[in-house]
Amino acid sequence: MTSPRFTGVVPPIVTPMTADGAVDVASLERLVSFLLDAGVTGLFVLGSSGETAYLTDDQRTRVLEVVIGATAGQVPVIAGAIETTTNRVVERAAVAAKLGADAVVATAPFYVRTHDTEIDRHFRAIAAAVDLPLLAYDVPVCVHTKLSTDLLLDLAADGVLAGVKDSSGDDVAFRRLCLLAPPEFALLTGHEVVVDAMLLGGAHGAVPGLGNVDPHGYVRLHAAASAGDWTAARAEQDRLARLFSIVFAAQGTSGGAAGVGAFKTALALRGIIAGNAVSAPMRSLDAAETAAVRALLDEAGL
Repeated sequence: MTSPRFTGVVPPIVTPMTADGAVDVASLERLVSFLLDAGVTGLFVLGSSGETAYLTDDQRTRVLEVVIGATAGQVPVIAGAIETTTNRVVERAAVAAKLGADAVVATAPFYVRTHDTEIDRHFRAIAAAVDLPLLAYDVPVCVHTKLSTDLLLDLAADGVLAGVKDSSGDDVAFRRLCLLAPPEFALLTGHEVVVDAMLLGGAHGAVPGLGNVDPHGYVRLHAAASAGDWTAARAEQDRLARLFSIVFAAQGTSGGAAGVGAFKTALALRGIIAGNAVSAPMRSLDAAETAAVRALLDEAGL
């Protein structure tokens, strides 16, 4: 029986920035080293936590170059090719392949109106155009389309998709995938506060944004689950769930901005990156919000 290539803890790495909006290369390299030292099994670059929708093409390329270079083949680098329509995704996926990424991730088309038959053709066209494993990113909160279980199963059965990063919040659909998907299909949850439950249900790993801040905790959680020690896994997950409250520190901002801003603020407080700058029109966390994040880091032992 075959097994998935992409498993374990695969943080969706944030993109550190300077105050003037440039990619902070030195901080990004430190962050990669921090995550690798923690024992993560892969890195997902240019996802939602990486602010890919806000970056220019040149910035996206630079981020990929830095992460792939700093990783130096120690773990797989999965590159987001998040674009509105098929041909644009193929262009970004080709850049990722040229730079040495190990896989690409794509969403359903967005902004344009779409249908399951078009989403099916979208993924098949990407897979045919780029000689890398392709994973689907199921994130309806951002693209306003839920990838149906039947669609994912068909694409998995035909070898079009190598796996899915599930950030849909639809735990029933994800559990059905765990039951029905072929054994080589990677089932990765982005549901960071219930990773223990998802692993118990059959997930192969997690892509937790909070894993930027506390990769060691998620590595311990996955190790406990792999060993069948669900009591230890739950205890670690409970600690991480309390730490996740950092995403509620920011007020008067979008959920995405609050999450990315909190992760960057926590990383800056931990001394991993130089600052907590985020892309416009988002804003960085202010002093009071930063103090709230600091208190939660202290409570979590970080």
